[in-house]
Amino acid sequence: MEGFLVALAVSFAVIFVAELGDKSQLMALTFATRYRATAVLTGITIATAVVHLISVAVGYGLGAALPTGWIALAAGLAFFGFAGWTLRGDSLSDEEKAKADRSGKSAVWAVGGAFFLAELGDKTMLATITLATQHGWLGTWIGSTVGMVAADALAILVGRWLGRNLPERIIRYGAAALFAIFGVWLLVDGIGQLTA
Repeated sequence: MEGFLVALAVSFAVIFVAELGDKSQLMALTFATRYRATAVLTGITIATAVVHLISVAVGYGLGAALPTGWIALAAGLAFFGFAGWTLRGDSLSDEEKAKADRSGKSAVWAVGGAFFLAELGDKTMLATITLATQHGWLGTWIGSTVGMVAADALAILVGRWLGRNLPERIIRYGAAALFAIFGVWLLVDGIGQLTA
């Protein structure tokens, strides 16, 4: 049970932070201007659960097949990459804006489909794969899914207030610092496993 709770907490924290300032938050805010918040959150939750289940399966399979010390080192380096990616920032392309602006037959399916496609290969998917190599699959899946939905709900509920009162630069630097801290933690863990 302790391993599950660690996986849940770490995955929630990492993905929540990774999602701050991500294009998915921008999409959530855009969709929320056209559809009810409950429909937007339902679509986000369905898409996120599916994408993160795929991510966890890939990461768990890698974790079972490869030595954990080397995986921890690779994961630590990946988190430094995520920190750099976060510092660079994220924005919606014209095509992604058009998808977010289009209305469909069902708001849930429109939002879910757009989020599913946007998350394939995104840093939150890669972070979830990385986390699943280190932690149990169920806790990682639930934590990463809830973390992303919570961050996107935050965008819907307080995005406008944050945009007016908290500079994007501060949010971006804070998220990058947390990624770097997780990267150091994983590097130390990997080196410890390899030298033991």
